[in-house]
Amino acid sequence: MAEHTTLTASEVRHWTIPEPGTNFSTAYVLPNDEIELDRLDLQHHLLKMTFNNQLSTCGVEKKRDLHRVLDIGTGTGIWSVEFGDLHPEAIVLGVDVSPVQPTYSVPPNVRFEVMDVGQPWVFSYQFDFIFSRFMTGAVADWRGFIRQCYENLAPGAMLEVQDISFHLACEDGTLPADSALAKWAAYMLEASKQLGCPLDSVESVRRIMIETGFVDVEETPYIWPMSPWKKDPTLKKIGVWTYHNFTTSLSGISLALFTRGLAWTADELEAFLIDVRKDMRNTRYHAFWPIYCISGTKPE
Repeated sequence: MAEHTTLTASEVRHWTIPEPGTNFSTAYVLPNDEIELDRLDLQHHLLKMTFNNQLSTCGVEKKRDLHRVLDIGTGTGIWSVEFGDLHPEAIVLGVDVSPVQPTYSVPPNVRFEVMDVGQPWVFSYQFDFIFSRFMTGAVADWRGFIRQCYENLAPGAMLEVQDISFHLACEDGTLPADSALAKWAAYMLEASKQLGCPLDSVESVRRIMIETGFVDVEETPYIWPMSPWKKDPTLKKIGVWTYHNFTTSLSGISLALFTRGLAWTADELEAFLIDVRKDMRNTRYHAFWPIYCISGTKPE
């Protein structure tokens, strides 16, 4: 019998979907409106749930000799704030192309700056830990990005990359290739490649880190079930949050890629997404997103 479960009304709310015309950062294919910022905070908690309530997977949270930490693509700044609370001995710098971070209730050791990491970095100091999360779609040149991380790390310091691959997976054949969900994932990947920001770039990060000079490079795979179809209680809960994470801003995260990369109209996209939302809710489709955590150390 196929493994599936039914979403209850309390588990699945009808989240507000943004209308076409939302605000976008000029250097990114995702929006930066209020709905997207709320989604980023939701995604932060989803990632912590995935990693057993940890902010990182490489063990750096246990260290007490951190002086400078860089959070790349900080978004709402939530990771920087939480990491800064855990490490009052460290200065935590969160950078992003959009100045959407809070100006209040921020630990005194946390600060934020507007920065395009695709441009040359001009720091006058090195970092003890660099953290990059979900920069897929924002980084076009991953080799250059990893090189700049390497050059701006102190000897013995670590880089951790957390990201998603848009190669939507299904191991038991329950997701039809002609389903709206499968087509949406394929279209998103195709459009991202057309725009020079492939949504499967994380699959090359481990190799690039090794070739750049990092040692003790480790890659750990995780999964996000698209809906709560898993029997395992933790993965079932992650599936609920994954569903919310995608449907909260489905129009927003699709709009730039479909209109810029595939030349769709906004109306064509909205009509297509009706069936995509239905498929995302379908627990008979045992689809999941590959999540990768890659960490490595700059040699002493």
